[in-house]
This record gives sequence, structure tokens and C-alpha cells, in this order.
Amino acid sequence: MVEDHRHCIVCGKPTAPDVFFCSPSCEEIFKRGQRRAIRYRNLTLILFVVILVMFVAAYIIRAGP
Repeated sequence: MVEDHRHCIVCGKPTAPDVFFCSPSCEEIFKRGQRRAIRYRNLTLILFVVILVMFVAAYIIRAGP
């Protein structure tokens, strides 16, 4: 029977059941990826708001008095 274990969520190597990463380098790779994903999500949200404001401003200017 196979011993109870998990796999590293970065590289897939077997680890202990209570550990998510096989090494500190895999943990750092994961954290960098998380930070990058947060940065891209925030950038996308900011760009969406800027474009929305531009459309609203254009509509207000056209519909002027």
C-alpha cells in the first residue's frame, strides 16, 4: 500500500501529508506567482475603471446642454 502523502503544488514531488511544498524554493516560486496574479488582477481592475470613466465622460460631453 502507498504511504499517506501529498504532492508539492509547484513541482509535484511527494511530500508529507501536512506540507504543501517540497522545498523553500518551491514555496518562493508559488508566492511570486501569487503576487504576480494579484498585480495583474489589480491592473485589470484599474484599466476597467479608467475605460468606464472615459466612456461616461464622453457620454456626458456629447449629451451636454
